Amino acid sequence: MKDNEQRKYWLDTMLLIGKPVLEALAERKLKQAMPNEFHSDRSAFAHLEAFARLACGMAPWLELEGLEGDEEQLRAHYAGLMLAAIAAAVDPQSPDYMEFRTEGQPLVDAAFLAHALVRAPKALAGRLSGEVKANLITALKQTRRTAPSGSNWLLFSAMVEAALYLLGDHDYDRMRVGYAVHMFMDWYKGDGVYGDGKDFHWDYYNSFVIQPMLIDVVALFAQESEQYAALKPLIMERAQRYASVLERSIAPDGTYPFLGRSIVYRFGAFQLLSQAALQHFLEDSLPPAQVRCGLTAVIGRIMSFPGTMDDAGWLRPGVYGYQPELAESYINTGSLYLCAAVFLPLGLLPSDPFWAGEDAKWTSLRIVSGENVLRDHALE
Repeated sequence: MKDNEQRKYWLDTMLLIGKPVLEALAERKLKQAMPNEFHSDRSAFAHLEAFARLACGMAPWLELEGLEGDEEQLRAHYAGLMLAAIAAAVDPQSPDYMEFRTEGQPLVDAAFLAHALVRAPKALAGRLSGEVKANLITALKQTRRTAPSGSNWLLFSAMVEAALYLLGDHDYDRMRVGYAVHMFMDWYKGDGVYGDGKDFHWDYYNSFVIQPMLIDVVALFAQESEQYAALKPLIMERAQRYASVLERSIAPDGTYPFLGRSIVYRFGAFQLLSQAALQHFLEDSLPPAQVRCGLTAVIGRIMSFPGTMDDAGWLRPGVYGYQPELAESYINTGSLYLCAAVFLPLGLLPSDPFWAGEDAKWTSLRIVSGENVLRDHALE
């Protein structure tokens, strides 16, 4: 597959996943259309989960300037759908008004929606009407009733406050931001990995949540705080290392280790690697086109498997097709849309080396092909 074909494949796949959610929500029919049979006891949260997680992954593409032709027409169309979807989600009179007030889960997905705003400050946050912005601020503040546990949930609170700051709300809580950042500095375990709290877990939460949110929260507030500005290089160095670990975890056939909880988020496990490509902080020894090819192999293998989506185009739980036993009790149909986080590099222009570079074997494929590959090394 040529590089331009790969970009088209990524875009087509992202829109295949996202179109049912955004079109239904823009028409204020998401609650009517989205299936809720899987773990139906979690259905009250499913709509915000699907929308917010999808937005988190699509946001850099919606923010992208300089596109031309058919792709720019698509981007503009979907940016309009996303704005209509935000309006529908936070309007108390909307049939698709979403659940922000309940303690617990709404904080999680308010944070993913907040992350989308941080990733698209012009195309999304900057284009909200006064009424929608006021409704959104109210909705985000409702999640403050949840006191996050000593885990990645601290970053959900921090990201919500980051969005409030971005939206110009002077009531944002600096304490929730600072507490999350400093606790994760204490929870660093070494070699580019943080604990999810004081303990270490074999899972992908460093990529699902921890490092992507930590990076973007600190980057946003670095202009306000010398302390955050001083922490940023250290945080980026650790993220750079973990991105390389993720790239090395892609097997020659495009599979990867299925470790820990929430693996039904599928290729969302590679969010941090995608973010490193988007924000240009890959290690110098890791060519962007090599990352593109590795991630394309991961996406293609999963999406080609029958049963990944139902007949109406909604995601189903599993990694390869329909595997409901892989899903924890907190996961519903909406949860699965965190897979969209892999598509962050669509926020780069086609001329960027990530897309324009010649096809290259990813690390494991180079090794099994007999190439003389430079040994791996830990971050000291």
